[in-house]
Amino acid sequence: MSVPPTLLSPDMAESLIARSAQVLSRLRQTEHKVVTAESCTGGLVAALLTHHAGSSDVTEGGFVTYSNALKNAVLGVSSHTLSSFGAVSAETVQEMVQGALRLAHNATVAVSVSGIAGPSGGSAEKPVGLVWFGVALKGQQPQAYSQVFTGNREAVRTQAAEYALALVLKNLPEQSSRIGLIRN
Repeated sequence: MSVPPTLLSPDMAESLIARSAQVLSRLRQTEHKVVTAESCTGGLVAALLTHHAGSSDVTEGGFVTYSNALKNAVLGVSSHTLSSFGAVSAETVQEMVQGALRLAHNATVAVSVSGIAGPSGGSAEKPVGLVWFGVALKGQQPQAYSQVFTGNREAVRTQAAEYALALVLKNLPEQSSRIGLIRN
């Protein structure tokens, strides 16, 4: 009897739930709202954020655009970008966050994920485990980061979700940019 696959690596599930709670807390503190644009994680980042009751106050939602056709049709990733650089590229994840922010009018921060979770699909230039991430605050240029994760498909997806959450935290300010009025 084979063991059924799980959505998250069991050794990381608890820390991912805690990390997503930390992201929600920072979003509230800084008065930001997040949207996700996911490919290889298949909505896992959005699922972690919405695991927590009340998360709708700072989570706008997420787009799962697994195919290139949906990346293009829904998020507006250009056909040229997809054909020239591929779905797993800095250029694609940057366009994914721009599209997510354009569509989710109330979101102020977006994170995107596109990679090769395996077990097949890799190449010498883009090995299994390569994941690209995009992150942007509304009105700012998107940034792209890449990581090569090890392990099976479940492990790669879990590590990618954790990294995406960490990127949101890294790119949010420490506190709200609103200046409070001091009353005497």
